Amino acid sequence: MKFKLLPKKFYNRDPALVAVQLLGKLLIRRIDKKILAGMIVETEAYYGKEDPASRAYKGKNKISELMFDEPGRALIYMVHANWLLNATCLPKGQPGAVLIRALEPIYGIKEMMKNRNTNSLLNLTNGPGKLTKALSIDKSLHGSYFYKKSSFLQIAYFRDIEKEEIGFSKRIGVSKDLEIPLRFFIKQNKFVSK
Repeated sequence: MKFKLLPKKFYNRDPALVAVQLLGKLLIRRIDKKILAGMIVETEAYYGKEDPASRAYKGKNKISELMFDEPGRALIYMVHANWLLNATCLPKGQPGAVLIRALEPIYGIKEMMKNRNTNSLLNLTNGPGKLTKALSIDKSLHGSYFYKKSSFLQIAYFRDIEKEEIGFSKRIGVSKDLEIPLRFFIKQNKFVSK
């Protein structure tokens, strides 16, 4: 299967813009010759020191360090015993990232169900921890380049999402949030987390 990967410059922009435009794109996990993939249906944007919910709020640390690096890389960290997957954004030195919150399963669904130990399609990838488990994404993929052909974790073009299809809200599970809505999702999509 050939996919047209999003270029590095796609990520080199404002996280909110990247978060919106990641909707409808395909998150691909390559394991040997197998492909597990899903369409991104929900995202959240995060910034730096001005964003109290961001991993980079207090500057560089072990988790946020990658947010200050180049755009288009996989930032993976654990929250409540779940791995969370983010794409780094903005030019090097400016922290920003997009959390991938939910997917619509497309390829390798049986394998994903096995990984999650579930037969429920609707419950398979409808949350950030669920999608990483379904796609076998863990800390070993931290720092992967989404735009490189050799990467085991990639993001490719899949379908365009019209403006009227996009919903937005405050971010989920955040105690201190910015005033603007930074969670984006495809309206009426059954795989959105909430």
